[in-house]
Amino acid sequence: MPGAPSVFLGLMMSRQILSLPRYRELAEVLLREVRADYGPGDLLPTEAQLAKRFAVNRHTVRRALDELVAAGLVTRHQGRGTQVVDRRLDYAVSAGSKVTQNLAGLGLPANTCCLEQGFVMPPEAIAQRFGRPASEPLLRVDTVRYVDDAPLMRLRHWFDPERVPGWLARYRGGSTRALLGQHYGLRLQRRRVRIDAVGADRDDTRWLQCPLNAPLLVMTSDNTDVDGVLVEVSVGRARADRLSYHIDFDEAAGHRHDGAGPTDPSDLLPSEEDDT
Repeated sequence: MPGAPSVFLGLMMSRQILSLPRYRELAEVLLREVRADYGPGDLLPTEAQLAKRFAVNRHTVRRALDELVAAGLVTRHQGRGTQVVDRRLDYAVSAGSKVTQNLAGLGLPANTCCLEQGFVMPPEAIAQRFGRPASEPLLRVDTVRYVDDAPLMRLRHWFDPERVPGWLARYRGGSTRALLGQHYGLRLQRRRVRIDAVGADRDDTRWLQCPLNAPLLVMTSDNTDVDGVLVEVSVGRARADRLSYHIDFDEAAGHRHDGAGPTDPSDLLPSEEDDT
């Protein structure tokens, strides 16, 4: 029949285009099973068990699991296997709340690693917050917060160096709030906050183990001492598939004693959490 070979070739090409790589097909199957049959903390079968079940090699299984890790559904643990995570940690923002306390309440272990720190010329917007020229260096501390061995947020802290002398010799990781309190007698309060939604950049993909342009929640906070003097500006970039912010305005308003309503919604927000 005239034209039949070309029609047949077109059908073959369409099927090739529509077909997914085997690891992607397996990832889709595992994705559905995780959402339907597993809960937070459950362990998936081993790579060997999955390879036998689906009649594929372990490399294919590993690539499929990589897709689930990138999606924030599971994490890998040395010696324990692949574990399902709670896709969104509900961080309750209330007066005096802290990340460490929230996570401890959920029974989740957390730790903070220091990536880099030093005296750096700040962006103009940060310099203006401190009332300083951009040519005057500030102390910059970059950290990553891990929850149950999985990265949750990447943080950049800008400090007034005059308020934290000797910081570089003291800080090696962990809670910045603990160090501020123990060595500098500073108990910071969040004065102003802004939350934005952005796509992950290449540094985020490296440290947060997420795809490029994956949705992130960015929280920028101005943190002051008890006299209202700015000590720190922090910028936290969190995986939106693993964290949500929960703000209870009634509770926050209940902590006001002057009887006046707030003039700025950010006034309702609590003191800065441990590392954000």
